[in-house]
Amino acid sequence: MSLRRVAVLGKPVAHSLSPVLHTAGYAAAGLTGWSYTRIECAAAELPDLVAGLGPEWAGLSVTMPGKEAALAVADAASPIAAAVGAANTLVRRPDGSWCADNTDVGGMVDVLTGAGVGPGATMTVLGAGGTARAALAAAARLAVVSVAVVARRPAAVDELRPVADAVGVTLTAGAWADAPEHLGAKVVVSTVPKGVADPLTDAVAWSPGAVFFDALYDPWPTPLATSALAAGLRVVSGLDLLLAQAVGQFELFTGVAAPVDAMRQALAAARR
Repeated sequence: MSLRRVAVLGKPVAHSLSPVLHTAGYAAAGLTGWSYTRIECAAAELPDLVAGLGPEWAGLSVTMPGKEAALAVADAASPIAAAVGAANTLVRRPDGSWCADNTDVGGMVDVLTGAGVGPGATMTVLGAGGTARAALAAAARLAVVSVAVVARRPAAVDELRPVADAVGVTLTAGAWADAPEHLGAKVVVSTVPKGVADPLTDAVAWSPGAVFFDALYDPWPTPLATSALAAGLRVVSGLDLLLAQAVGQFELFTGVAAPVDAMRQALAAARR
């Protein structure tokens, strides 16, 4: 089998556990010609990097801050990536062109459904970047009745309004200074970088029976996740999403059913 290469792009990216997941998947599926690495890449650097990749490259996983740039660089996009305006996956097609997709959405639906989220819930999203865009689409699929997006920059929330319209969810904006007031929703999703939400811990009043999802996994648990666990909430981590979205990526890159159990076991071993 000829060499096939895949990598995760991001800045920073050294902490990424995506190579652990995909490499374990290749081994379990018998894909001996496949390799998966990390590449440090800022959003502005992504177009030149992609343009310089040879035919052996089958795909790219894209993490922060390049998800919007990944969509822009692609020759085509899946309907969900186009709707949310962000892509975490670039797939090389047989003609050499690139197709953008977003497996964060399906992954988020899977992990939130597993945590008990169902129709009629209210959701608060902290942050307004690429993962927040996926959260809006997931909210639509989960039949969430309303989504409050709380961000440090009001303009960033305004940029999400076309996404909300495209996926069919009702979006309201919240100021970051008022963030604690919005954390009583039945579903709270944090998409902000490490440390940003930590000061909210002292002021949060969780809703009983709520679900808290933090897209981070390094460090874990975050102070906000620790608070949610102490309050008896169902807590979902970025590791849960990492696995769920990687399963979708693995299948898009290889065309082979993902060996989910092997990937899960490898992820658990890497975190011990």
